[in-house]
This record gives sequence, structure tokens and C-alpha cells, in this order.
Amino acid sequence: MFEIGRKQLLTAVKKVDFGIYFAEEGDKDNRVLLPAKEVPNDLKLGDSLELFLYKDSSDRLIATRRNPKICVGEIALLNVVNVSKIGAFLDWGLEKDLFLPFKEQTAKVNPSDEVLVRAYVDKSGRLCASMKLYKYLATGSDYQKDDWVNARVYEISENFGAFCAVDDKYSALIPKKEITKDIRVLDTFEARVTGVLEDGRLNLALRDKAYATIDKDADYVMYLINSYDGVLPFNDKASPETIKRECNMSKNQFKRAVGHLLKQGKIEIGEKSITSSERKR
Repeated sequence: MFEIGRKQLLTAVKKVDFGIYFAEEGDKDNRVLLPAKEVPNDLKLGDSLELFLYKDSSDRLIATRRNPKICVGEIALLNVVNVSKIGAFLDWGLEKDLFLPFKEQTAKVNPSDEVLVRAYVDKSGRLCASMKLYKYLATGSDYQKDDWVNARVYEISENFGAFCAVDDKYSALIPKKEITKDIRVLDTFEARVTGVLEDGRLNLALRDKAYATIDKDADYVMYLINSYDGVLPFNDKASPETIKRECNMSKNQFKRAVGHLLKQGKIEIGEKSITSSERKR
């Protein structure tokens, strides 16, 4: 059985002027066309290819060798290329754009917006996208309380707050009481983990607890600089992994501490290092 929106290993069974028909092994009655422009020059009948199946602009099942940016059941960040009277259309790497119906939008979208969506097959067998992600985001992150994360708002509830995707993957909520500024669907920002629920979902806060600990963080960064004889062998442009390993803090936490020290005149930032101002004297 053909599975629209997914890749399948199919066998070439019939050649025509406009392409080659493919079928599943043992079922040559059900065929799907791979257009001639995508047929490899050395392909022979009986050969197999992994093909992605979708419907073309005439609503006919079609095969392609191209890799879409999203398959059925997946979540991906896609660009809005057009908005019409029936919905929006997203660039997913194929000739026919992916349809995002109005009823599957959690807020109005505009051309050039980046939207996080999942792909599904509607009742008529068409591939579509949806911004309604709550049931489909992962819950098994390694984040813990007071970690700072990258959050993207995908839906806002007047009763509960702002539903977010952390790292465009993990399910999270900014409870209504924690929303301290005007936020909208599609907004991205850093948020602090205030708790991890039993099911693995994250609770977040916008309040910047970092300001309460910035002096402590700055003192620790200064201690590290001095432990390297006054010259830290990396600066705030280092990778998050390096900063986490060497300082046990997030990159943004480190940058805030470095900025605090810079304002105090305690350090100088070089291209690849941070130097204590005391060492310069």
C-alpha cells in the first residue's frame, strides 16, 4: 500500500515518454509516476529506488527522489511563501508548496514568517501542515530546573498561558502568571525552566532570574580568568559546549557575566580570549 507523505522503496515496472511508473514488490497494479526529469539515466526496469510520495498540483499521486523538509508525523520549521483565501503555503523543498489550512493555524501568519508545524494527511488524502503541536512534541529532554532554554511560542491560551516548543522539539508552557510581557505566536526568546512535570513537559518563566545571580556568575568567571593566570583562552563567542564544559553555565549566562565584568572595567575581550585588566597594568 502506498503511504503518502513518506519514503518508500519501490520498483520500476513500466517506462513511458513522461517518466517511469513504480510499484511495490508483488503489486504491479498500483503504480505511481516518477517524472522523466527525475529518472536516473542508468535506471532499468526492475531497479528499486527510495521515493517520497505526495500529490501534485492536479491532486494526482506523484513520486519524487527529492528529500522534503518534513514527512508525515514529523515536526519542522518552515517558511511561509504565500497566503491565500483558504490558508497559507509553506516551502518544504518540493515543487508544490505544503498547505497550512486556516483551521490548523494558531495565529495569523504572513509571507516570510517561520512557522513550526507538523505534517499530516487530511480526510481527503492531501498532505497538510498544522501549527497545533501540543500532542506531538517530545517530553524527554535533559533540561532541569533553572536551566535556560530557547523557546518558540506556537499557541497562546487565555486560560493556561503560552505553549512553547523548546529547541523546536520539546513541549513546554509559560503559565499565565509567568508572562511578564506581551508575547505572540511565532515569538522566540530565552526562558528559564521553573519545573519539570512528571510527564516530562517543561514549565518556563520569562522573569530573568539571571539578574539576581549575575554578581555571583561574574565573580566565578573572574575566578576562572585568574586561574588561567589572567588570560582565559576563549571569549563569549566560544561554543555553548565549551562554555558549559569549562564554566558550567549556559552561553547566555556566561555572556551576561562577561558583559557585567566589562562594564566594571575588570576585563578586556580579545578575538580569542578574555584578559584581566589587572594583568594589563
